[in-house]
Amino acid sequence: MLGRNAYEPHELAHARAVVKKQLADWRSAGAGGDLEATYFNGLVLALDRPFVHRIRKMTGKDTNPLSEVELVVDSLIGNDGRFSEGSVVKWQPEKSVLGLAPGDEIRLSADDYERLAAAFIDELEKRSDS
Repeated sequence: MLGRNAYEPHELAHARAVVKKQLADWRSAGAGGDLEATYFNGLVLALDRPFVHRIRKMTGKDTNPLSEVELVVDSLIGNDGRFSEGSVVKWQPEKSVLGLAPGDEIRLSADDYERLAAAFIDELEKRSDS
Protein backbone atom coordinates (compact mmCIF):
# COMPACT_ATOMS: atom_id res chain seq x y z
CA MET A 1 0.00 0.00 0.00
CA LEU A 2 1.28 3.41 -0.91
CA GLY A 3 1.71 5.98 1.82
CA ARG A 4 0.22 9.45 1.68
CA ASN A 5 1.71 12.76 2.66
CA ALA A 6 -1.28 15.01 1.95
CA TYR A 7 -5.04 14.93 2.45
CA GLU A 8 -7.85 16.60 0.54
CA PRO A 9 -9.81 19.41 2.23
CA HIS A 10 -13.04 17.36 2.05
CA GLU A 11 -11.35 14.45 3.88
CA LEU A 12 -10.28 16.74 6.70
CA ALA A 13 -13.69 18.45 6.84
CA HIS A 14 -15.37 15.05 7.04
CA ALA A 15 -13.06 13.96 9.88
CA ARG A 16 -13.88 17.14 11.79
CA ALA A 17 -17.61 16.61 11.26
CA VAL A 18 -17.42 13.01 12.49
CA VAL A 19 -15.52 14.03 15.64
CA LYS A 20 -18.00 16.85 16.28
CA LYS A 21 -20.95 14.43 15.96
CA GLN A 22 -19.29 11.83 18.19
CA LEU A 23 -18.71 14.42 20.89
CA ALA A 24 -22.22 15.85 20.57
CA ASP A 25 -23.76 12.38 20.85
CA TRP A 26 -21.60 11.59 23.87
CA ARG A 27 -22.50 14.84 25.59
CA SER A 28 -26.21 14.45 24.94
CA ALA A 29 -26.42 10.71 25.72
CA GLY A 30 -28.55 11.33 28.77
CA ALA A 31 -30.86 13.65 26.86
CA GLY A 32 -31.89 11.53 23.89
CA GLY A 33 -28.54 11.51 22.13
CA ASP A 34 -27.63 8.80 19.68
CA LEU A 35 -24.62 7.37 21.48
CA GLU A 36 -25.41 3.73 20.65
CA ALA A 37 -25.32 4.23 16.87
CA THR A 38 -22.27 6.49 17.05
CA TYR A 39 -20.42 4.02 19.25
CA PHE A 40 -21.22 0.86 17.30
CA ASN A 41 -20.75 2.49 13.89
CA GLY A 42 -17.28 3.43 15.13
CA LEU A 43 -16.62 -0.10 16.34
CA VAL A 44 -17.21 -1.43 12.82
CA LEU A 45 -14.33 0.76 11.66
CA ALA A 46 -12.15 -0.67 14.42
CA LEU A 47 -13.25 -4.22 13.56
CA ASP A 48 -12.25 -3.78 9.93
CA ARG A 49 -8.86 -2.13 10.50
CA PRO A 50 -6.73 -5.22 11.37
CA PHE A 51 -8.01 -6.92 8.20
CA VAL A 52 -8.18 -3.91 5.87
CA HIS A 53 -5.60 -5.27 3.41
CA ARG A 54 -7.58 -8.38 2.53
CA ILE A 55 -7.63 -8.99 -1.19
CA ARG A 56 -10.71 -9.17 -3.40
CA LYS A 57 -10.12 -12.90 -3.96
CA MET A 58 -10.67 -13.46 -0.24
CA THR A 59 -13.55 -11.02 0.19
CA GLY A 60 -15.34 -11.98 -3.01
CA LYS A 61 -17.83 -10.00 -5.04
CA ASP A 62 -20.92 -11.63 -3.56
CA THR A 63 -22.96 -10.53 -0.56
CA ASN A 64 -21.19 -11.96 2.47
CA PRO A 65 -20.06 -10.64 5.88
CA LEU A 66 -16.64 -9.59 4.53
CA SER A 67 -18.08 -7.56 1.68
CA GLU A 68 -20.78 -6.20 3.99
CA VAL A 69 -18.25 -4.84 6.48
CA GLU A 70 -16.24 -3.39 3.58
CA LEU A 71 -19.31 -1.59 2.23
CA VAL A 72 -20.47 -0.40 5.68
CA VAL A 73 -17.01 1.02 6.42
CA ASP A 74 -16.74 2.67 3.00
CA SER A 75 -20.23 4.15 3.46
CA LEU A 76 -19.47 5.45 6.96
CA ILE A 77 -16.24 7.05 5.77
CA GLY A 78 -17.17 8.29 2.32
CA ASN A 79 -20.95 8.48 2.00
CA ASP A 80 -22.02 10.41 5.12
CA GLY A 81 -23.19 7.22 6.82
CA ARG A 82 -25.64 6.26 4.09
CA PHE A 83 -25.22 2.73 2.78
CA SER A 84 -23.81 2.45 -0.73
CA GLU A 85 -23.32 -0.83 -2.53
CA GLY A 86 -20.45 0.48 -4.63
CA SER A 87 -19.69 -1.00 -8.03
CA VAL A 88 -17.77 -4.21 -7.27
CA VAL A 89 -20.02 -6.24 -4.96
CA LYS A 90 -23.21 -7.80 -6.31
CA TRP A 91 -25.23 -6.58 -3.34
CA GLN A 92 -28.34 -8.46 -2.19
CA PRO A 93 -29.74 -7.02 1.06
CA GLU A 94 -31.74 -10.17 1.79
CA LYS A 95 -28.51 -12.21 1.95
CA SER A 96 -26.74 -9.77 4.27
CA VAL A 97 -26.49 -9.66 8.05
CA LEU A 98 -27.93 -6.16 8.45
CA GLY A 99 -30.28 -6.04 5.47
CA LEU A 100 -29.17 -2.54 4.46
CA ALA A 101 -30.34 -1.20 1.12
CA PRO A 102 -28.62 1.58 -0.83
CA GLY A 103 -29.39 4.94 0.75
CA ASP A 104 -30.26 3.53 4.19
CA GLU A 105 -28.75 5.44 7.10
CA ILE A 106 -26.29 3.23 8.98
CA ARG A 107 -27.30 3.22 12.66
CA LEU A 108 -25.97 0.08 14.29
CA SER A 109 -27.30 -1.10 17.62
CA ALA A 110 -25.36 -3.32 20.01
CA ASP A 111 -27.26 -6.35 18.65
CA ASP A 112 -26.52 -5.36 15.02
CA TYR A 113 -22.83 -5.00 15.81
CA GLU A 114 -22.72 -8.30 17.67
CA ARG A 115 -24.29 -10.20 14.75
CA LEU A 116 -22.14 -8.47 12.12
CA ALA A 117 -18.88 -8.87 14.05
CA ALA A 118 -19.51 -12.57 14.73
CA ALA A 119 -20.40 -13.25 11.08
CA PHE A 120 -17.37 -11.25 9.87
CA ILE A 121 -14.89 -13.09 12.08
CA ASP A 122 -16.48 -16.47 11.31
CA GLU A 123 -16.22 -15.75 7.57
CA LEU A 124 -12.58 -14.65 7.91
CA GLU A 125 -11.83 -17.89 9.71
CA LYS A 126 -13.70 -19.99 7.15
CA ARG A 127 -11.95 -18.37 4.19
CA SER A 128 -8.55 -18.51 5.89
CA ASP A 129 -8.89 -22.27 6.27
CA SER A 130 -9.70 -22.78 2.58
